[in-house]
Amino acid sequence: QVHLVESGGGLVQPGGSLRLSCAFSGSIFSSYVMGWYRQPPGKQREWVADIMSAGQTNYRVSVKGRFTISRDNAKNTVYLQMNSLKPEDTAVYYCRALYREIYWGQGTQVTVSS
Repeated sequence: QVHLVESGGGLVQPGGSLRLSCAFSGSIFSSYVMGWYRQPPGKQREWVADIMSAGQTNYRVSVKGRFTISRDNAKNTVYLQMNSLKPEDTAVYYCRALYREIYWGQGTQVTVSS
């Protein structure tokens, strides 16, 4: 069974930065496509970024150039570095693992407000 735990969320001012972490418990972490999703208040969950097993990345247009997804296979951890944060980035951020099955973390709140 795969278990994902996000951390690093919090309150930040517009223009600030946060780094989210997702710890993966289970086997063959390196085989998984890891990703981040978010759910803004009152809206549906939306995809943010993916990183493939070999390190290829893809981003939602609205975060491209501001967010960076990365992974450390030795630590079974995926990260989301978020810079130049905007109020519209406010959401619960979820970690997702995809291989033969999909697994989700519990989410971590990110609030961007002055």
